[in-house]
Amino acid sequence: MNERNCCCPLDGCCKIVSTRLTFGDWLGAWKVRWGIGRMRYTVAPGLYAVGKPDKASPVLVSANYKLTFDALRKNLSNVDCWLLILDTKGVNVWCAAGKGTFGTDELVGRIETAGLAETVTHRKLILPQLGAPGVSAHEVTRRTGFSVTFGPVRASDIEAFIAAGCKASKEMRTVRFTMWDRLVLTPMEFVESAKISLTVFGVLFLINLFAARPFGIRDFLAYAVSVLIGTVIAPVLLPFIPGRAFAFKGWFLGAIGTALVVWAYGWFSLPLLPLGVGYMLALPAHSAFWAMNFTGASTYTSPSGVLKEMKIAMPLIVLSLLAGVIFILMKTFMG
Repeated sequence: MNERNCCCPLDGCCKIVSTRLTFGDWLGAWKVRWGIGRMRYTVAPGLYAVGKPDKASPVLVSANYKLTFDALRKNLSNVDCWLLILDTKGVNVWCAAGKGTFGTDELVGRIETAGLAETVTHRKLILPQLGAPGVSAHEVTRRTGFSVTFGPVRASDIEAFIAAGCKASKEMRTVRFTMWDRLVLTPMEFVESAKISLTVFGVLFLINLFAARPFGIRDFLAYAVSVLIGTVIAPVLLPFIPGRAFAFKGWFLGAIGTALVVWAYGWFSLPLLPLGVGYMLALPAHSAFWAMNFTGASTYTSPSGVLKEMKIAMPLIVLSLLAGVIFILMKTFMG
């Protein structure tokens, strides 16, 4: 992170951070995208300096998830400012606001422990727009004297926002969730599904010791298609798939993919029909589960919407999976 200690105004203590990301930063970001060390990828909460800030320099508030921290600082090469980093337990701003860790109490407490009132002469804070659900601006002002201004959605707009006198354009306020934004989130879901798949393959190996019809490469490929659809294809194509619920979107693509696989392998014809029916029940439900899991990473959903969808979809997914597994096992043991 290229940080070093410095002497802040009024003899306060802070750290200067570079706006240039090192190879280690890029490597760390890549590892986190693949779920390696995700919950440990943090920076210490507190006050940081970017460039050569003084008592009148702006104060930006962010989370201590290092991916978020790095995304912000790399866009501040032309700004002298302070960064007040909250302890969000290594969670990004948007998710932390929903969970309450990017919240009013943490912000108030961090202002006090960082000695911000002695570091700057103004009483203005710039918070990320996606942190708004967790922070009561008037309560922060009442308790600390600092006013809250919500900045742009994207860190790439922060320099222009400050240059415009902390005025955000409509474009800066627009929440985009592009295909690329969705694609970069899929590796973590894919890795998680791979971990669970190891257990599934272990169970199938044991079943094969007694099965009249052992599981083979075709079964593996059918399963792999359902994983790929639920963890990668459905999230990437999210806006183009019919329906609103993520579970339905995953099920819809999963049903199409499974039907093509079952048809190609001839599992719709006797005597393999029970196998085909089993996979048509189990695999789309499997895709639906992984697609629904993506709700926690999407700006398309709200916490209440996620809970509502899970309450409706999970029983249906479980029932469909169980029914499908029963049909598959009947064919596996009875031949």
